[in-house]
Amino acid sequence: MAFPCIQRWCAAARRGRLGHVTEPWVLHVDLDQFIAAVEVLRRPELAGKAVIVGGRGDPTERAVVSTASYEARAYGVGSGMPLRIAARKVPDAIILPVDQDAYLAASEQVMAVLRSQPGATVQVLGWDEAFIGVQATDPEAYARQLQQAVLEETRLHCSVGIGDTLVRAKVATTFGKPAGVFRLTEDNWLDVMGSRLTIELWGVGTKVSRRLATLGIKTVAQLAASNPDDLVPEFGPKMGPWYAQLGRGDGSRTVDDTPWVARGHSRETTFQHDLTEPGQIDDAVRELAAHVLEDVAGEGRPVIGLTLKVRYVPFITKTYARKIPETSDPAEVLARTLDLMAKIEPDRPIRLLGLRAEMTMPADSREGHTPTRSGW
Repeated sequence: MAFPCIQRWCAAARRGRLGHVTEPWVLHVDLDQFIAAVEVLRRPELAGKAVIVGGRGDPTERAVVSTASYEARAYGVGSGMPLRIAARKVPDAIILPVDQDAYLAASEQVMAVLRSQPGATVQVLGWDEAFIGVQATDPEAYARQLQQAVLEETRLHCSVGIGDTLVRAKVATTFGKPAGVFRLTEDNWLDVMGSRLTIELWGVGTKVSRRLATLGIKTVAQLAASNPDDLVPEFGPKMGPWYAQLGRGDGSRTVDDTPWVARGHSRETTFQHDLTEPGQIDDAVRELAAHVLEDVAGEGRPVIGLTLKVRYVPFITKTYARKIPETSDPAEVLARTLDLMAKIEPDRPIRLLGLRAEMTMPADSREGHTPTRSGW
């Protein structure tokens, strides 16, 4: 009888005994030290040296590190660090200004290579990373072929995480760096991640990890074993179960190549001299609002929320947010922004101001399907 044979074949396929059986995989591609690598391509003499990119390339100015080469990272330099501190850590570092146009051009070249791979569905996450959905019998072999294609076409190295969910693929990449490949699935998730702190999960930042710790949840294994209902009082009915799911590495398995739609636009300015006078602050907020309104106008969607970011001296950051009635009137948005400005603490010098405008989302947008670590 043929039917039992088919049953045995299907069972063997599920157990992975048939090498020609294809399965759906999620790959996460992350370009290694992307911005620094682009600068090295433009100036090959920088290869092997400590390279720091940030601001206008002047460590005497107030600016932060955008990225650093691995040689600079060995001294403790990281993204977001004040440029002057980075310069102290590595006195002989080459410090370069940010060139967004160059990085965007390099990114577009890489994404074109990814889209050209056989059977690839590509979901772009940013300049230097993307998810790829693919059917493959040997995902490691596919990943290495992809790495080679990117290197040949762009001269840039990338690391690839392989997973059965987007979360596991994203986390897997951290174990593949630099220029390597690593697989994380349901089978080895807790073996690899279980003893690690929750902050190492994609989507869990410092504040959330601290709140989890107050509940006695410090490791990924503890989060994975938690009762989702127990997290609801602390995080709410949506985020509580979502964090429990994140601890297990579960979640979406679908790579979506629908063009990304921004939920909002933001601008911020670090001032070389502290703002101390009300008039200075008013002028700075109005200028930020003008730039944000230009960005929002290009989207053609109404504004529904505003967030004002204020960094007081020495380095204390606070945000003031509010929902506003849906509006496309620039004068109304400015008025609401000035209302927020009233929350700024008087007599405290300000070193940075930022403004973000949230917009309505198209019904077909996939915004929010994957976690982010937004600075806002």
